[in-house]
Amino acid sequence: MNKKQIKRALISVYHKDRLDAIIKKLHTEGVELLSTGGTAQFIKQLGVPCRTVEDLTGYPAIFGGRVKTLHPAIMGGILARREISDDRRQMSEFHIDAIDLVIVDLYPFDRTVKLCATEDDIIENIDIGGISLIRAAAKNFYDVLTVASQAQYEPFLQLLDEGGAASTKEERRWFAKEAFAVSSMYDSLIFNYFDGENSAALRIAQNSAKLLRYGENPHQKGIFFGDFEEMFVQLQGKEISYNNLLDIDAALTLINDFEEVTFAIIKHGNACGLASRQTLPQAWKDALSGDPVSAFGGVLITNAMVDKLTAEDINKIFFEVIIAPDYSLEALEILTQKKNRIILILKDNNLKTKQLRSLLNGFLVQDKDTKTETADDLKTVTQRAPTQSETEDLLFANKIVKHSKSNAIVLAKGGQLLASGIGQSSRVDAIEQAIAKARHFGASLEGAVMASDAFFPFPDCVEIAANAGIKAVIQPGGSINDQKSIDLCNTKDVAMVITGFRHFKH
Repeated sequence: MNKKQIKRALISVYHKDRLDAIIKKLHTEGVELLSTGGTAQFIKQLGVPCRTVEDLTGYPAIFGGRVKTLHPAIMGGILARREISDDRRQMSEFHIDAIDLVIVDLYPFDRTVKLCATEDDIIENIDIGGISLIRAAAKNFYDVLTVASQAQYEPFLQLLDEGGAASTKEERRWFAKEAFAVSSMYDSLIFNYFDGENSAALRIAQNSAKLLRYGENPHQKGIFFGDFEEMFVQLQGKEISYNNLLDIDAALTLINDFEEVTFAIIKHGNACGLASRQTLPQAWKDALSGDPVSAFGGVLITNAMVDKLTAEDINKIFFEVIIAPDYSLEALEILTQKKNRIILILKDNNLKTKQLRSLLNGFLVQDKDTKTETADDLKTVTQRAPTQSETEDLLFANKIVKHSKSNAIVLAKGGQLLASGIGQSSRVDAIEQAIAKARHFGASLEGAVMASDAFFPFPDCVEIAANAGIKAVIQPGGSINDQKSIDLCNTKDVAMVITGFRHFKH
């Protein structure tokens, strides 16, 4: 296996943690070091000799440090092709020394933007020299090894420890691939800052690729691009699957709409049980009673700390995942009895604000549906207005139907999901499915409310609901037959409110 020796290295970095080990190892291997500004001072403080870029080029850093390394003596030393005689001749003619290793990271542009800095500060954190060095070294990976971020310090140190200051072409190609990942993400961040909300083009870059066991089905490949550990602490359990992630996302999006103590059970992206109560044990019991069959193998989520009493009840059923802001020690002793259970602590629920879906030969992008109706959004259109308790239930049911696959109908009463009809091709099918499920599990629909994710094209759904005991309905309105539905409600003494906001979900 042919290896190329590293004889000269250019080092210019922002992040210096763990850099000392690399520098000392390179020095031990007899590598000549070349550096700039603060990095040169850092190297010299370690007692390691270092030549400055200014000394090599004969130019100081100019324009407030904007121009330091963009010089033929630097770029030529990186880009020169060692195997081509004409390149070697020009290196000799112009006194250019080869640079075999480039360790460069980039100004923290993204962090500067997140700190809400001034535009002048943000612009100054657009790296020019660093990105040019990274791309040049990665392009010439036949001869040059590139370390383009702090994340690559560890694998580079491992390379040095195992083989000294030398690398194979395959190793350099791997580091080049990582370097182009860094540069492409950096450019995407900059473009998205300048583009703002214009969406002139789609630029997405995400590190931390995690290969999953499989996709939705075993014959499909699945990968998660994101930082799961930034949002959750996994206390125990098996490896999280593609389908687990879909349900975890659905669960978190749903629970974010509830401020009261709430427990929800998610199955295939929909709530099959949900209740808001004064205490968590009661919220769990009432959530489970909505559909104890579908709860089997589900994803559980709550916005309150799980205590011992709740854990004892939860422990009686089989579930895949549980998510909570915290757990008591007694609760964990109970829940961890079955080792495959995935137990998550939610650290950060800062979800993305855009939804992306591959489709045909492109992508669909939309804002997430973050509209949660309040009492101020409700317009009573019937002779009878909903009572205070009915209004509370209407808003409660509307939150659930917003997160249910269309066509969707939700039946609720007293802060409890009684049943839902979801993913149906007609709204009549959805209401009939919901009523049948509620009756199957012994729920009384007398005095319950109904929420619909879209308008009623005909009054038949309202009639079916009223005959089942529903006393109040919430819907977005907008059908040419709205008045027929309103008239039917009036004859049945059913209150109807219109929100003006549709909540389709495919």
